[in-house]
Amino acid sequence: MSKIHRMLYFIVILFLLNCVQTLSHTKGIRPKKPTYKPLPSNMTKTQFSEQQFMKWIKFVGHLKHSIFRAAKNKLFPSFTLHVAKNQAAGDFTSIQDAIDSLPFINLVRVVIKVHAGVYTEKVNIPQFKSFITIEGAGADKTIVQWGDTAQTPGPRGQPMGTFASATFAVNSPYFIAKNITFKNTTPVPAPGAIGKQAVAFRISADTATFLGCKFLGAQDTLYDQFGRHYYKDCYIEGSVDFIFGNGLSLFEGCHVHAVALLTGALTAQGRKSIMEDTGFSFVNCRVTGSGALYLGRAWGPFSTVVFAYTYMDNIIIPKGWYNWGDPSREMTVFYGQYKCTGPGAGYAGRVAWSRELTEEEAKPFITLSFIDGSEWIKL
Repeated sequence: MSKIHRMLYFIVILFLLNCVQTLSHTKGIRPKKPTYKPLPSNMTKTQFSEQQFMKWIKFVGHLKHSIFRAAKNKLFPSFTLHVAKNQAAGDFTSIQDAIDSLPFINLVRVVIKVHAGVYTEKVNIPQFKSFITIEGAGADKTIVQWGDTAQTPGPRGQPMGTFASATFAVNSPYFIAKNITFKNTTPVPAPGAIGKQAVAFRISADTATFLGCKFLGAQDTLYDQFGRHYYKDCYIEGSVDFIFGNGLSLFEGCHVHAVALLTGALTAQGRKSIMEDTGFSFVNCRVTGSGALYLGRAWGPFSTVVFAYTYMDNIIIPKGWYNWGDPSREMTVFYGQYKCTGPGAGYAGRVAWSRELTEEEAKPFITLSFIDGSEWIKL
């Protein structure tokens, strides 16, 4: 095979890896076209509805989200780069320079060790630079920060929008971040402010892992746009919709802290249709902070969020969830809690269209199998 043919082959493979934003992650599984059947004579409408719901739960529990038979995650580094504020102590003085030094198509694990310091820069990892690890000296010691908002003028003078406001953006698969802080320095906006969405981190690719990281911002802190992601022992801070997007993501052992001035929302999950198998699951997490907080708002009509074994402070609004001003979404969203604790975890005041899950209902959402973790998470 010639060098040109090899290059074309790699480009096609990487293009497939990054096509998941337009497709359901499910491999070859689609619900069958519904057919009308009369209710069994000994079953009420409520019982029939519960039966159909359990069929959906079992369907979710058996999904295989990867478009490949098995994901490949290169764990051991082929080489390591060092970024340091002191030029003499590293290979580069900025993270973006280290990323730019990599080949246009990167197919080996590269570890970029970012020494202690505050790095005031906007960072973007392009589509074909896969298998990158960003490792800080500790989340309190290594900080990447910038201050763009959705209304910041872009290159052509027009507002750049939420997507482009990210301090740190990742567009390639198999990304890993360890022990580092991603921060948007925009202050908490006043209630009702326009154009103040300010993303600290955006992940727009499949198979990303975050270990011991901090995400600091206000409105729209963490843009979990699409793909399968695993957050372990992370700290996420914000005010309104500060974990949002249409990813399939598991948050385990994370501390979520609200800094809302009045009313805020923790999640805005964007599942658009019944054909998509996306959602956020929070397991063994903590929710604390200020203001009055919704657990989530139905950004997508099929928005899916589950909290399990999670401590909730008394900031949680008793209703728990908001329908985004569209009552029709109450029929299609999936919002659930399972064995949560704390003064904000009481289920008595929750909206009727959320659920207190049983063990069987919660099972598909609370382990690494939710994101096919055994395929690609190798810590």
